[in-house]
Amino acid sequence: MTYLVTGGAGFIGGHVAEALLSRGDRAVIIDNFNDYYDPAIKRRNAERLRNYYNCVIIEGDIRDQTLVDRLFAEHGITHVAHLAAMAGVRESVQQTRLYMDVNVTGTLNLLEASKAVRIEQFVLASTSSVYGKTEILPFVETDSADRPLAAYPASKRAAELLAHTYHNLVDMPVTALRFFNVYGPAGRPDMMPWRLMDATRTGEDIKLFNGGDIHRDWTYIADAVQGVLAALDRPLGYEIINLGCGAPISLKDFVEIIEDYAGNRINTVFVSTPPSDPPITFCDNRKARVLLGFSPSVSVHDGLRQTWEWYREYRQL
Repeated sequence: MTYLVTGGAGFIGGHVAEALLSRGDRAVIIDNFNDYYDPAIKRRNAERLRNYYNCVIIEGDIRDQTLVDRLFAEHGITHVAHLAAMAGVRESVQQTRLYMDVNVTGTLNLLEASKAVRIEQFVLASTSSVYGKTEILPFVETDSADRPLAAYPASKRAAELLAHTYHNLVDMPVTALRFFNVYGPAGRPDMMPWRLMDATRTGEDIKLFNGGDIHRDWTYIADAVQGVLAALDRPLGYEIINLGCGAPISLKDFVEIIEDYAGNRINTVFVSTPPSDPPITFCDNRKARVLLGFSPSVSVHDGLRQTWEWYREYRQL
């Protein structure tokens, strides 16, 4: 079997690719190494993956249909872990066309190529942001999720719906995983954990929405990877599955945990919550437990401790 991992030099993609390679699978990685954040971080991830004999890395864009078709034809792709995307809720407000192009058109290209080879399993990375400001807590997959607050979740919900048409028309097995605030070592520098850790040494002011009384359900990267591999290994027809820890905490408490590990205070500035951001993310992960055997085991305290240890080594503190 050969796994195509899109966005395989990124945060989640890099960890998923390494897990596949470590268990002996062949992985073909495609990443465009864009500058949404420092491309050197992705290139460092790619160099780590190149140490595996069963790894192929392609620098390219999933919007390039010719390239995508050639990858499937040349490498005998049997499974897809589609993790490439333009990410970031607030950034998508400013770049709606780009987000829709990458996240919808890119997904369409992969679905078309997968249809041609009758793919064995297609796993699509989605997001808890599709739930918007739902009043149904915890977030459950039966929610209509039809009121996105920004282009990023709108593009991901569109990709879920598009994937369903391929399941309906050609019986393509697709599992869409709605990730909940994934964090951990080698994370994205634009995300809150990295920004807060940087702030403990730089003194940068960090904006906290609603006085820090905004809740997020943080999911450690190792738990997320476990869920992705289980989804790749278990074709289920068409399913949408939440992938999260199920234990939201306030941003204020999240900041205090990092301060404790760093031994430094973080300068925080309270601001109003923008209309693109919901007040809470809260995962109902019962479906993942039943269908995928998902069992998140890393608490946010332990996960942040491991992330801080990685960060100290990375920054040579």
